[in-house]
Amino acid sequence: MSTFFYMLLAFVVGVLVGWFLWGRLRGELDSLHGDLDRTKSERDRLRADADRLTGELDAGGRARADLERKLREAPSAPAKAGASKAAAPAPAALTSAPAAAKSSPAKSSGAKSAATKPATAKPAAAKTAPAPKPAAKAVAPKASATQKKAAAPKAAAGKADNLRRLIGIGPVNEKLLKGQGVTTYAQIAAWTEADVKRIEEVLNFDGRIAREKWIEQAKLLAAGDEAEFARRFPTAGTASNT
Repeated sequence: MSTFFYMLLAFVVGVLVGWFLWGRLRGELDSLHGDLDRTKSERDRLRADADRLTGELDAGGRARADLERKLREAPSAPAKAGASKAAAPAPAALTSAPAAAKSSPAKSSGAKSAATKPATAKPAAAKTAPAPKPAAKAVAPKASATQKKAAAPKAAAGKADNLRRLIGIGPVNEKLLKGQGVTTYAQIAAWTEADVKRIEEVLNFDGRIAREKWIEQAKLLAAGDEAEFARRFPTAGTASNT
């Protein structure tokens, strides 16, 4: 009887020890699964950052190429304009000299008298010419004032949002989006497939808008749902975002 009791006790102790060891191993396995998921999320974030940096680098390269092209073209235009202005009076001087040499004394005297008449008429024209200048000066401030009044409503019409709160939008992308007229969350939230394709061509992206969920982020921010935005996109607005 005592032997059976000891065997039963050993069996119970073995079951308890096995259950304890299995619980420890199961906890370690769950911890490893959690570490693996976090590693995968970090990998995806690093890939997104790499894509964003590549896009910004390409945009910077295009901007630099445009500036270099404008710098190369800028000096050539004034030089051509100056050459054309300098070459214009030459034919008149060349044609007037032979005409004066071939004219008769009578014609030359008539030409002198005709030349004196315009000479006397020039002071009158010179005196009357400055008259319209005050009118031009008076009109110029009015035009500038109307332009300022017309430009004032445009500046105050819409208030731009902080687009850099969205994951994937840095200073370069924000500048390119503003160049396309995109300044608010509501505009991004209302994008269609055609708009997404057009913006991706401008920003040199390929599926990144859908991958980083720009439209979903913009809908939450446009609706003012800050709590849901912070819950679904906890890295938005942090250093890793920009």
